[in-house]
Amino acid sequence: MRETTEVEVAIVGYGPTGATLANLLGSVGISVIVIDRESSFYPLPRAVHFDDETMRVFQTVGISDELRKCIRVNLGMRFQDDQGRLLLDWPRDQSITQQGWHASYRLHQPDLERLLRAGVSKLDNVTDMPGCEIQSIIENEGHIELAGRNLSTNKTVFVKAQYVVGCDGANSLVRSYIGGDMDDLGFNERWLVVDLLLKRQRPDLGDHSIQFCSATRPMTYCRNPGDRRRWEMAILAGERDEDISENSNVWKLLSRWITPEDATIERSAIYTFKSALAFRWRKGRALIAGDAAHLTPPFMGQGMCTGIRDVSNLAWKLKAVIRQQFDSSLLDSYQAERAPHARAYIETAISLGGLINSLDQKSALQMAQRRAAGNATIKSIQPKLGPSAVMYSEPEHDKDPVGRPAAQPIIARAQCKLDDIVGYKHLFVSREACDADNLDKEIISMSADQYPELNSLLDQLGTNAVWIRPDRYVAAISQSSEDLITTHSVLKAKTTLFRK
Repeated sequence: MRETTEVEVAIVGYGPTGATLANLLGSVGISVIVIDRESSFYPLPRAVHFDDETMRVFQTVGISDELRKCIRVNLGMRFQDDQGRLLLDWPRDQSITQQGWHASYRLHQPDLERLLRAGVSKLDNVTDMPGCEIQSIIENEGHIELAGRNLSTNKTVFVKAQYVVGCDGANSLVRSYIGGDMDDLGFNERWLVVDLLLKRQRPDLGDHSIQFCSATRPMTYCRNPGDRRRWEMAILAGERDEDISENSNVWKLLSRWITPEDATIERSAIYTFKSALAFRWRKGRALIAGDAAHLTPPFMGQGMCTGIRDVSNLAWKLKAVIRQQFDSSLLDSYQAERAPHARAYIETAISLGGLINSLDQKSALQMAQRRAAGNATIKSIQPKLGPSAVMYSEPEHDKDPVGRPAAQPIIARAQCKLDDIVGYKHLFVSREACDADNLDKEIISMSADQYPELNSLLDQLGTNAVWIRPDRYVAAISQSSEDLITTHSVLKAKTTLFRK
């Protein structure tokens, strides 16, 4: 008789997206297995940036304090032409944002993965299955079955789960099972990415990220944590990968800034930067997240961030469906909300790519504000989630906060940030005390009577009562807690939310 591992959720892929999902689900009591083809995480640099909203998710899974020790607050990005003139400035706020963190960070991805996996190891209800390649996915009534091969022993392994989530990258097997077609948004370029370790201090390189906008060879410089620096450079038509990536050629390309006497090459790799969005994010009990669902050029530093937003949105929905608090159709709201949000970041990155390549400066500069010096400045975009049955907005307007992240104040009485009190749960905030008897156990109620700092949160939202979901997005606003409970009841009726 074959041996089968049974869990509530199987995650395929153990990068930052899969590991974050495992932490979120494990923290709310869902049994999880994480299956990955690799025996351990990749030890060299990959993702190098994340933002305040992403850090807020890392706060939720309990790694933010340790992560702060090995990251760097980012000053921002500057776009320069071939003559060194500033075309576009993207400064990043050095104060703490409304999310409770700095706007932008630089990281060494293995540091993040180490902390995420350490978090998983503390959860008794989460296990991992490294060195296993999934070969088939079959959905049956009430569950989904995965068959894979242990790459060390060559034995077949079986997993039975209520749901499977593919965090398995651009060539996702789970996406192929769902229906693997992607909407190609038109960006497709080969770039060489070179990570260096400095041998000596080079403060003249600067602490800003620099986009060298050029019609001949666009390049990017990133100031990463510690002694790490990164250059990315476009590969031109006719150049062969094996030639351009040879160390002597790499140093020739970098000779304007740095030499072998200054640094060693830690890693060089050729990437094809693409822009694409999966047409389908769910089929029955199978879903996808991260690069399996979307691909973006790196010019906004939002690739990993978008995947972390995916799983923050998805985890609480999976938990509620598995615990029969939601109807399974709630999972359709995942793509409805996340796909338009991801598309907004991808399209903005494509516009910035046009500026960097000096091919379409007009589109990028249309997003910016002109300055007296003749250059321009931009701010980070803040797109709304796509509309779904788990949000209520009436009337909707340009500054409508529904579908956007709520602020995270510091609560003096508790001497901590708001999310540390709430955990990964729903939150009702109102001016006056809310009738908790009318709320479900999945909702925490807090009033400005008890916690005065919440008045500023409500003032920012222009309301007296707000429903904030576990992913920290505003679900609904009302002028009183009673109205909010009524709104909550309406959504219950529409989506069978929180059914007893």
